[in-house]
Amino acid sequence: MAEREFLLEMNRISKEFPGVKALDGVTLQVRPGTVHALMGENGAGKSTLMKCLYGIYSPDAGDILLDGNKVQINNSKDALNLGISMIHQELHPVPFRNVMENIWLGRFPTKGAGFIRFIDHKKMYRDTKELFKQLDIDIDPDVMVGKLSVSKIQSIEIAKAVSFHARVIIMDEPTSSLTGVEVEHLFRIIRDLKKRGVAIIYISHKMEEILQISDDVTIMRDGSKIGTWPASELTTEMIIAKMVGRDLTHRFPEKENVPGEVILKVDGVTSPIPKSFKDISFELRKGEILGIGGLVGAQRTELIEALFGLRDIASGSISLNGRPVKIKSPEDAKKLGMALLTEERRVTGIFSVLPVHENAAIANLGRYRKALFLLDGKRKKQEADQMVEKLRTKTPTTRALIMNLSGGNQQKVLLARWLLTEPEILLLDEPTRGIDVGAKFEIYTIIKDLAKQGKSIIMISSEMPELLGMSDRIMVMSEGRLTGIVDGSSATEEEIMRLAAQH
Repeated sequence: MAEREFLLEMNRISKEFPGVKALDGVTLQVRPGTVHALMGENGAGKSTLMKCLYGIYSPDAGDILLDGNKVQINNSKDALNLGISMIHQELHPVPFRNVMENIWLGRFPTKGAGFIRFIDHKKMYRDTKELFKQLDIDIDPDVMVGKLSVSKIQSIEIAKAVSFHARVIIMDEPTSSLTGVEVEHLFRIIRDLKKRGVAIIYISHKMEEILQISDDVTIMRDGSKIGTWPASELTTEMIIAKMVGRDLTHRFPEKENVPGEVILKVDGVTSPIPKSFKDISFELRKGEILGIGGLVGAQRTELIEALFGLRDIASGSISLNGRPVKIKSPEDAKKLGMALLTEERRVTGIFSVLPVHENAAIANLGRYRKALFLLDGKRKKQEADQMVEKLRTKTPTTRALIMNLSGGNQQKVLLARWLLTEPEILLLDEPTRGIDVGAKFEIYTIIKDLAKQGKSIIMISSEMPELLGMSDRIMVMSEGRLTGIVDGSSATEEEIMRLAAQH
């Protein structure tokens, strides 16, 4: 019997939510032993299509075929039993259990007889070591997951997916928190899986990665499939044009801001934690975008969280407009005109079960306080609605739950939240992480406009083109230390990487 061309077929899949047609008759055909990239702007329907495949959503119409046979997937257990596994963009391990327990959760090996059975920890350890050996993963199966880096947790999730003997593995933004070395290790694992006949459905906004690792590319827009092409026939410019339906000749807005006088001065700040940031000094000017570059572990996030009062500072000083200030809490930072957009929007940003307008207003509730403990709900919603609309956020209504918005639009709501506090200094931690190229340009435009208005911005980014394209100056950190500050207009990727790897 001849081998079938397609391992997986999703035919004419449609899905509607209240006020939104998320999928409109989408067809996806995936060959065995290939990497099939799924691309599109946030809100294009990629995640919804994969959630239909993994049993999180039930499609309103359409069929799913595996090996040419129609299958019914009502939940994720059905998907796993069929050999379909998914690695989500937002990782949710059980932090207070060890690595091997996270991998085999719900299916621990047991020993004993009859009703008297015990978890066989020795077998679970051996099975985990064997699994890691296959995938060239060097992690102790006994270590607590909560002590591991994001990149190692990502490796554990991949191992878990493989442990189900999956034939189709969905990877949603698998490299969003990985360094270049870690990305190459992931690609080695993917190539090994391909040799075994496993099909990988790969969702990413990183064009260079897509062209490097993919065999086929399907592009979606507004809930519909635009088409499928061999990756070898595509270029970055072609992908962008097909995704957004127009040419983006410039990836970044024109520079119109003019940095002025020094507004923030940081002198020798040091964390009380030994391996965190140490002796950091820099200045931030009015109307300036100061980028912060560095590799994973550079302590960039820890530094700006300390500036916002979320972490302690053991020594050093901070001055604002020439006056020394003490920032012991986020409330202190807010009163001084500072705002922080955190890296993990789903974990430390959005309130997923609240509507858009509540998410936008929640950092500014004191502004709407009336008599006693009452809030002026009408004014609160009106101002939140105006800011959300000003940032051109795509939402059916501001009463819609923020969890139903795309990543780029969630990020706009979080920006609206902090702009309502009327800050002078914005601390942005990976502001475009997990956001497509079209939404990125819109976020970039907002950031550039804020700088043009005289707002001062510190922006952490792990994307080199973003640092170079957006920053007036770039501050580079390595292992908690400042290794250099370079001019954004003349800096090169090689120079930044050399400084980032210095320690």
